[in-house]
Amino acid sequence: MQTLLDLKTLTTFVRAAHSGTLSATAIQVGRTQSTVTMQIQRLEETLGQTLFHRSGSGVTLTGSGERFLGYAERILKLHDEAVFAFSDKGLRGSMVFGCPEDYLIAFFPALLKSFGTIYPDVEIKVVSAPTPELHKMLRARQIDLALVSVADPNAETDLVRTEQLAWVGSKPTLDLHDFKMDAGDSATGPSPIPLALPASNALDHRAACDAMDAAGIPYKIAYASSSLTGLIAVARSGLAISVMMQKAVPNDLFILKAPLPILPRLGLKVLRGEGSDSPAIIAFTDHVKNMLPFL
Repeated sequence: MQTLLDLKTLTTFVRAAHSGTLSATAIQVGRTQSTVTMQIQRLEETLGQTLFHRSGSGVTLTGSGERFLGYAERILKLHDEAVFAFSDKGLRGSMVFGCPEDYLIAFFPALLKSFGTIYPDVEIKVVSAPTPELHKMLRARQIDLALVSVADPNAETDLVRTEQLAWVGSKPTLDLHDFKMDAGDSATGPSPIPLALPASNALDHRAACDAMDAAGIPYKIAYASSSLTGLIAVARSGLAISVMMQKAVPNDLFILKAPLPILPRLGLKVLRGEGSDSPAIIAFTDHVKNMLPFL
């Protein structure tokens, strides 16, 4: 009897090949890690080939796995194209979308709702990470497309919109904040302003530090968090001020102006990974580009 390949198993295999770990694959395909392991084992038994080298750090493709990956990707792509071309039920498929957390909070609910109304059978999984990490994930083919930040909007021609960065605090002005300074903070001059910033590789972090340096305002990075929720919590506590996209500032916090320096605008750009050209991914890419300027 001819061997039949299961599309869900092929999807799991492709995700595992690109992510390099079964734990990440489990998140991407919405299954447990044990289920992912069993799917890969069944596929290897079906093909009579070992597809992955296993180690404590993850999985890598064997020679057979490398050869089979091309077939698996072509099968899945042709499946999506065929369903899109001939099904009267509309577009189907799945994708992994990457986005910085502030954009995710500000824009994704409206984007997902409007796209889901048109294409209810398209599954979208979301990964939240800073822009530099999203670029790495796109290159590693761990995500299919991403909404990323651009530090210099004037240097780009295909941006979907720009967003203003803002200083954020628990009081309406900087001088109303009662920061608890260390004893040595004011020994040699003005007390440094405590900042709560995202990871050092985030564009928001660099923009905040560059602006303070250019203005000659002393500061110290008092808190660091890769989570926007964490930065908002610190800002609410009054122990530091933070920086975030103006549209993501909660209603109970304040946007701070002078004497703080003006922060730049960031550009927003949609990028698709190599090989991420299924009808569903292309449709969502176009949807984001068309909708985002008006949100």
